[in-house]
Amino acid sequence: MQYRNLLVEIKDTTAIVTFNRPAVLNAMNTETVTELGEAIAALGENSQVRVIILTGTGKAFIAGADIAEMSIKTPAQARAYSELGHRVMNTIQNLKKPVIAAVNGYALGGGIEVALSCDICIASELAKFGLPETILGVIPGWGATQRAARLIGTAQTKELVFTGELIDARKACEIGLINRVVPHEQLMDAVMMLAQKIGEQSPLALSMAKKIIHEGLDKSLLEGCRMETEVFSSLFDSQDQKEGMKAFLEKRKPQFSGR
Repeated sequence: MQYRNLLVEIKDTTAIVTFNRPAVLNAMNTETVTELGEAIAALGENSQVRVIILTGTGKAFIAGADIAEMSIKTPAQARAYSELGHRVMNTIQNLKKPVIAAVNGYALGGGIEVALSCDICIASELAKFGLPETILGVIPGWGATQRAARLIGTAQTKELVFTGELIDARKACEIGLINRVVPHEQLMDAVMMLAQKIGEQSPLALSMAKKIIHEGLDKSLLEGCRMETEVFSSLFDSQDQKEGMKAFLEKRKPQFSGR
């Protein structure tokens, strides 16, 4: 499928979705957010794809929402825009396949929120992160107040939201906002290597691991461990478990089917 604001490429078992509005630093207007939701849903159903990478063209990953479009919204329109963003972020977070953010430059406002909805975030050393919504008289509207607080804690989240200041990739890594920082020219190579490694694992085990990690956040440790036991044992009825353990014993690479 062709998109106006996204580029979608599939290499082997990895899909690369590139935000492509460089003239406005890949700012997210309604059309782009809608396209992102459609692209993620389609790739989720594509049996060839096992891992998805999100990145941007030019100097930015995503420099936030499109302020020109957002500035004239009524409260009702703003609610609809926020709800759309939440639906798309939830689609990314709840996708059965791993999603990696390759942050190549500015990740501001909605850019951080897209990255937060991904499973893993790798950033270029040139990347900058920020939640500048309060400078505009609003707050984050696509989940940053909730996902960031769960990821890096309330104190760090409050500082980012209250000040609107930008932090560099090293600082973002130090506070746990992202997984890793790499030299700018090595970003996509590093992310593709990671995607290839993940793509070699059992798709079924990956989807269940992702599901249980997210669901366990809202449960007690005891409840989460019980849920883990249920999922762990259920996988012993799968073809992937049989193939994975047989391949290990035969000292060969497994050929997983995702069933």
